[in-house]
Amino acid sequence: MKCIETQILPSLGQAEVRIIAHTPEAARAVAEALRHCFAAAEQRSYPGPDGDTRLHLTVDTAAAAGPARSWLAASRTPAGAGAHCDEI
Repeated sequence: MKCIETQILPSLGQAEVRIIAHTPEAARAVAEALRHCFAAAEQRSYPGPDGDTRLHLTVDTAAAAGPARSWLAASRTPAGAGAHCDEI
């Protein structure tokens, strides 16, 4: 099934995360892992059409914590650096 959603983009520095899992426990485990890395708003969950679990979460990428802080800092392009020859 193909689903196309039209939504307003999240605020600058935030990301909307959609988790689809077979069980609520699996979805919550992924959300908990994200919370260890990023500040997050209250999660919203509901049953999916096939008996699965859908969980929506907003994370604040500007308020990274733990492992994400060092990863984000290392992944940012230095000022003045352009794209590599193999990047578009």
